[in-house]
Amino acid sequence: MDAARAVGAWRACAAAVAPGRALRVELAREAGAPVGGFVVNHDGRHYAYVNRCPHAGTALDRRRGHFFSDDGRLLACGTHGAVFAPETGVCVEGPCPGARLEPLRVERDGDDLIVTWPS
Repeated sequence: MDAARAVGAWRACAAAVAPGRALRVELAREAGAPVGGFVVNHDGRHYAYVNRCPHAGTALDRRRGHFFSDDGRLLACGTHGAVFAPETGVCVEGPCPGARLEPLRVERDGDDLIVTWPS
């Protein structure tokens, strides 16, 4: 699925991000260019991160919209193979152990998910 654009917040129906799925998002800060991110549903919980590998600085989804490892348990960078825990964004395997994806805030509003920059 393609990214949705919002200034400061991104909103979509939670059902659009079913378990084991991910969706690209785009957030804009008050000043500056929009930044790509993604929201994933891992074991029924939603997590969101800036779409940038802390090792290479590239987008995680080398194949557009593919954020999970082949077994669906972890998040994987398609460029250099860094692997991250979905719950924390911490690199657990690959070239940057201990590095962390930049988190975004995810909140539920009825049937919707709202992704924003952390305050």
